Amino acid sequence: MKGPLFYSKILLFGEYGIIKDSKGLSIPYNFYNGALKTVKQPNQKQQDSNKHLNKFSDYLMQLQTEQPELVQFDIKSLQKDIATGMYFDSSIPQGYGVGSSGALVAAIYDKYALQKITVLENLTREKLLQLKQIFGEMESFFHGKSSGLDPLNSYLSIPILINSKDNIEPTGIPSQNKEGKGAVFLIDSGIIGETAPMVEIFMEKMKREGFRQMLKDQFIKHTDSCVEDFLKGDIKSLFGNLKQLSNVVFDNFKPMIPKQFHQMWKQGIETNAYYLKLCGSGGGGYILGFTQDIDKTQEMLKDYPLEVVYNF
Repeated sequence: MKGPLFYSKILLFGEYGIIKDSKGLSIPYNFYNGALKTVKQPNQKQQDSNKHLNKFSDYLMQLQTEQPELVQFDIKSLQKDIATGMYFDSSIPQGYGVGSSGALVAAIYDKYALQKITVLENLTREKLLQLKQIFGEMESFFHGKSSGLDPLNSYLSIPILINSKDNIEPTGIPSQNKEGKGAVFLIDSGIIGETAPMVEIFMEKMKREGFRQMLKDQFIKHTDSCVEDFLKGDIKSLFGNLKQLSNVVFDNFKPMIPKQFHQMWKQGIETNAYYLKLCGSGGGGYILGFTQDIDKTQEMLKDYPLEVVYNF
């Protein structure tokens, strides 16, 4: 048995900001994916995944009891499949900010939710928000608190524009120019990032008036501009705003940037060769980069294999 594939995602803009109503832009990243599977003789990794699914099913049973009007699952079928060894077969790296738990949530909803909202129907804003809310509650099992965006992206497999907490819509992004020298890329930090502690640090910082002010006046302002520039294809303005954003993150989100990347981060800003930003909550996993000359950037960062995710 093998279920449909659910892909990883990249939040190009909006990490942390979307908690406080900034814009955001999330795109599917088809390089990684996951699917529900059953095999006769599972190996250790598959058995671990199966145990994890078992705990998740208990959580979902509790969720539908506490919020019966939000979502209902065919728990009997889910438990039966788990009992026969079902696991989540995934190439999506965990703790890398590319939505490993989001793909799992999407796969479980797709297979076991009753009266599910399907991808084929007319997705009104109400339906999108309802899906986001359901996914947020489901994914809270993994992170403590979730916006529901990662599973939404994985489930729909289309770019999603976040205008604010209560206003999200599918969007088109400028088509890629495969010959273009400009690129969005990922750098593997080699460290697994934990979402919950990073969000905790952020919430702690939010208690300070100065930090809240910076978030509103600088971080959210530049994030919103980056989203608008990217969607319009205004590269010149985009890179101006990216530089500002990269600077603000470097000055105010230091704990989220692994120490060994501080120098590389600064080098990008000082040389204007590339600009780095957080991919997801940070603390490890991937770091997201933007450059107008990928060859030059690859030469400068030759010790790190770069994964290009978008060309322009």
